[in-house]
Amino acid sequence: MSDTYIIEVSSHAAGIVIRDRGGFRFFAASHRFNALEGQVFRSAREAERAAIRLVSGEFSAAA
Repeated sequence: MSDTYIIEVSSHAAGIVIRDRGGFRFFAASHRFNALEGQVFRSAREAERAAIRLVSGEFSAAA
């Protein structure tokens, strides 16, 4: 199992997630994804879904 994943949304780099205590920490690749910066997700897939929601306007910081 890998410790680092690249997250892409619509063929654009959203960021990377790195395995951390308690999950995967998100590091934004562009300003568009700064709302996710530093958040810890249970899985890389969960981080990807959050990035997709952010682009579609469905994401809130409380999510």
